[in-house]
Amino acid sequence: MFAKPFRVKSNTAIKGSDRRKLKADISAAFPSLSADELSELIPNKEELTVVKIYAHKGDAVTLYVLHKNPQFFELEKHIYPTVYALWRYPALLPTFKTWLPVLQKMIGGADLMLPGVVVPPSGVPDVKRGDCCAVTLVNNRAPVAVGTAAVSSAEMHSSGMKGKGVCVLHTYMDNLWAFGDKSGPPSLPEVDSEGQRVNEEEYEEEEEEEEVEETEENCVEDEQNSGETATDQLCSGAGELSLAEQEEENGQKGNEEIEEDQEDQKSPQEIMDALLVQCFLHALKSKVKKSDLPLLTSTFLRIHMFSCCPSGKQLDIKKSSYKKLSKFLQSMQQQHNLIRVKELTKGVESIVEVDWKNPELRFFRVPEEVDGEVAEAPHGGEGETLYRPPEITTLHSVTARLEPLFLDENKRKGTILQPAEVRRIVTEYVKKNELVNENNKNYVTINPTLCDCLLEKSEYQEVEFLKWDDLFSRTLGRMQECYQLMIPGQRPIIKKGHIEPIDISVASRGSNKKVTIIKNLEVYQLDPAAVATALQRRVQASSVLQPIPGTKDKVMVQIQGNQIHQVGCLLLDHYQIPRKFIQGLDKAVKGGKKK
Repeated sequence: MFAKPFRVKSNTAIKGSDRRKLKADISAAFPSLSADELSELIPNKEELTVVKIYAHKGDAVTLYVLHKNPQFFELEKHIYPTVYALWRYPALLPTFKTWLPVLQKMIGGADLMLPGVVVPPSGVPDVKRGDCCAVTLVNNRAPVAVGTAAVSSAEMHSSGMKGKGVCVLHTYMDNLWAFGDKSGPPSLPEVDSEGQRVNEEEYEEEEEEEEVEETEENCVEDEQNSGETATDQLCSGAGELSLAEQEEENGQKGNEEIEEDQEDQKSPQEIMDALLVQCFLHALKSKVKKSDLPLLTSTFLRIHMFSCCPSGKQLDIKKSSYKKLSKFLQSMQQQHNLIRVKELTKGVESIVEVDWKNPELRFFRVPEEVDGEVAEAPHGGEGETLYRPPEITTLHSVTARLEPLFLDENKRKGTILQPAEVRRIVTEYVKKNELVNENNKNYVTINPTLCDCLLEKSEYQEVEFLKWDDLFSRTLGRMQECYQLMIPGQRPIIKKGHIEPIDISVASRGSNKKVTIIKNLEVYQLDPAAVATALQRRVQASSVLQPIPGTKDKVMVQIQGNQIHQVGCLLLDHYQIPRKFIQGLDKAVKGGKKK
């Protein structure tokens, strides 16, 4: 409803009688609000303004604004809270959970469809058609949208979670949100899921020993009956450990001898498959939390699986039977039911769910000796290498105006050249046409072709000679600038225009709190989620990813405080991004002090 700008009709201070009526209406609409909470939202003595607006479709809407932030809006005699009010009281409305890419669609004016709803174990909230409800994102209870239920909860279940779920009226980052102080949503962890995780861990500690013993007995019985190994019955990593322990208890062999014998009998491909499974289970068991989901599959491999590789070994998917990360994760999903992988955006897959109760994961024991450093990634394909800074090269494309100058070299319009190649072609053209000035070889005589290509109309009758440097600079200046990214393990990426620098800025939020914002990380093939996690560990401050308005599939990292100095150190030292491609480092607080 507020996806497009609205027109303000009036802006006046509320009267005392209207204030009392507003409080009564809000109390009736939201009975869960206590008297104290209602007084905080609609205080008796602080200035509260009433803003009457017309939405872009002509709907008359009344806003109630407190401290420059709209708290409620009234449409057709129904009162709805804004995201600013819901960030203070997130439990005010029944909520539906969805993914970050869905929010970008809702900001553009789309409604929430039921296939985009993440259904928790407790089920969808109990609502009736037309009830006011909110929308949150996975891993954060802070609402990001407000609307009305398109159908009741019973109809949602009967339809198989298909069709429209919530008619969205207002979202974070729309024009109503922009009418306030434009602050971002707070980071509110999901209490229920965290509590559930703790209960599961306690449950695991109580029953782990008994269940492991039963599983080992079953594995041994199955091996005797069918002649298959324990590795084939359960999984490579978990089965090998269980078998080794069983044989050690019987006094047959030590763990090291068993592992050596098994590795001798296996092919290199089978050994790599077993190592993959071990690192996969280790990463899920000790590295990944529910709050990390959804997690990019490339990030899971680069940050979590590589760090779980034992010292002295190297994880290389291309040497396994799977060849690609996507095929390996698909196997873990279909054959083992350990995870659920979903394509959130085109070509980008994420792990959206982990079955923490899966026996293979619960019975897996983390190896005692694992190198704490991230294992060196193989020089493999896309998404399978550790980050190394791309080589950035400035290029130039031949334009229609300059095409006659490059025809001798068969360089047509659109041909992309390096600056050195451009200088060579121009030099050969000058020498071939004998344009070097006889009296002074530092100058070049302008012929009709050079005149049309390089001179302005006002210079046609005046300029007869150009210096070599001026000739080259004019040629490059009239070509379309491009840039090339050379990323290890990938084909070169060539794009037109200037490369956008990584932009670091500091913004003020509510109560004069400062936050640091980092944009354009994707241009340099940096994972914003990985950068946010690294910064969070460095400065011990909360971070959040937010979509950048007006862009597709781009997000910015926002972290509390003025952290420009720390961001600069991370980008320059750890990721080795050249300083000339980072914008905003001059705004860092001297001495590294926070403001």
